[in-house]
Amino acid sequence: MRILIYDINYAPELTGVGKYTGEMGAWLASQGHTVRVITAMPYYPEWEVHDRYKDKGWFTEELEGVTVHRCPFYVPKKVTTLKRILHEFSFVLSSLPYWLNILVGKRYDAVISISPPFQIGLLPTLYSMIRKAPLWYHLQDLQVDMASELGMIKNKSFVDLLFSIEKFILKRSTVVSTISEGMVRKVADKNVLEAPCLLFPNWVDEQLIKPLPREASLRAEFSLRNQDKVILYSGSLGEKQGLELIIEAAKQFAARTDIRFLICGSGGGKTRLETLVTDYQLSNVSFHPLQPYEKLSALLATADIHLVLQKKSASDLVLPSKLTSILAAGGCALVSALPGTTLHDVINMHQMGILIEPESVQALIDGIGRALSEDVTSYQQNARAYARKYLSKEGILQAFEAELVKLQKNDSKHSATKNTEEIKLID
Repeated sequence: MRILIYDINYAPELTGVGKYTGEMGAWLASQGHTVRVITAMPYYPEWEVHDRYKDKGWFTEELEGVTVHRCPFYVPKKVTTLKRILHEFSFVLSSLPYWLNILVGKRYDAVISISPPFQIGLLPTLYSMIRKAPLWYHLQDLQVDMASELGMIKNKSFVDLLFSIEKFILKRSTVVSTISEGMVRKVADKNVLEAPCLLFPNWVDEQLIKPLPREASLRAEFSLRNQDKVILYSGSLGEKQGLELIIEAAKQFAARTDIRFLICGSGGGKTRLETLVTDYQLSNVSFHPLQPYEKLSALLATADIHLVLQKKSASDLVLPSKLTSILAAGGCALVSALPGTTLHDVINMHQMGILIEPESVQALIDGIGRALSEDVTSYQQNARAYARKYLSKEGILQAFEAELVKLQKNDSKHSATKNTEEIKLID
C-alpha cells in the first residue's frame, strides 16, 4: 500500500504521540508498504527544537525506510493556551507546500492523521474529499473536550467553533479510532460517526521493555543506594497531570533519608516544579532528562514505585502512554484515576497497581506509604502478564495493518462499483 501519515509529532521524539507514530511508520515500512510522513521538527517534550534540526527549513530525510518531510514551525518557549494554538496552526500552514505537491501526485491508498492537535485533520480531510482516498483519523487524546473541561479556553463561542471543526473532520473520516474504551465511548457520544469508533491502543515492545534485576538498573548512575526506596515519575512535565503533588508529597517524606523522588523528563511545568523544590529546600528530589529508549528498562528497574498522575477532569480524555512501559517492565504503578474511567477500571480489574484519588496530596502520600509497606509482588506480576497479553506491539500493529488492508479492499470495491455504474450510464 501507499500510505501517507500526517502528524505534528514523529521520531526521534522519545515520548508521547511522536514515539508511537514513529514506531508505526517504521513498522509499516518494514512490512513492505511505501510510507510517507509530513511532520514538524522534533521538539517534544522539551518544547524546543532538537539541536540536530535547529535552523532548518523544509527538508526531507529517510528514517527506518520512511520518507519524512519536515516543516519549520513556531515553538513557544513558554506554553500558554494562545501560544499553543498558534504553534499548532503554524504547523498546518507550514505543511501546505507538501500537501499541494501531494494533491497533484499519485493517489495514496490511505491517509492517516494523528490528533492532537485536532485541527491536523483538516488538510487530510480535504485531500480525502478531492482525491477520494480513505482517511483514518486517530485520536491520541480528546483535545477539544480537554480544553473545554479543564477550562483552558474560557470563550464559549470559540470552544463551539473548535467542536464544529472537529465535527467536520469526524463526519468525513472513513475510520476514526482512539486508544481506550472510555475514549471510544466519548467519541461515540458525539453522534457524528458513520461507523463505530475503533479501539487502536498504544503498545509496548515487551521483548525490549522487560523486568530487570536491581543491579542492572540506573541506581549507580543516579547515585542512589541499594537500600533507597525510589519513587519515579518519567515523562512529559505538562499541565494536565497536576505534578505539583509530587513535590508536596516529597515534602512530607523529607525526614526519611531512605526515600528518594526521581523526576525524569521535561516540559512546560518543569521550571515550576524545580522552583517548589528550591523553595521547600528539599534534598530528596532529583531531576534528570528523559532516558534513551535503549535505557528505558534500566530506568524503570530503578524504581520501587511508578507514579501515573492525572487531573480529575482529564481522567477519560487521555490515557497516559507511560503506563504501557511500566506494565511491561513489571513495575508497581501508583495511579490516580476516578472510578468508572477506563484507567481506573483496567487497573482495578487486573489488579496491577494501586489506585488513588486524583488531585489529592494526602491520597498520594497514603498511596506511597501503602506501596512501601505492602508486598507488591502480585501487582508486578499481573502488570507484566497484562502487557504481554494485551499490549504487544507486534499483535496490535498486525491488527492495525489488517484494518488498513480491509480499508483498501473496500475502497477498491467502491471504485469498481462506481466505474461499472458509469459504464452502464454511458451504455
